[in-house]
Amino acid sequence: MAGDATPHFHNTEGHRSIEIGVKEFMCMGALPPNDHPHIFLDMGEDEERICPYCSTLYRYNPKLNAHETVPPGGLFEDGPA
Repeated sequence: MAGDATPHFHNTEGHRSIEIGVKEFMCMGALPPNDHPHIFLDMGEDEERICPYCSTLYRYNPKLNAHETVPPGGLFEDGPA
């Protein structure tokens, strides 16, 4: 969809897993300046995906919207440029 930004998620708190409401997303590891390269991950038909950089386990939860995480606070929201 044109105009839709791919959500970026982080695991600064070091949770074992993070539930998200999308299957295509970017993982950045931790918040800047401690982030790793922001990489695109696609779960495809699977329900979970492990980031190859930081080993965060992301689990798809269809009850969540694209900007929610469980535990809360895992969405990266970049401020104005």
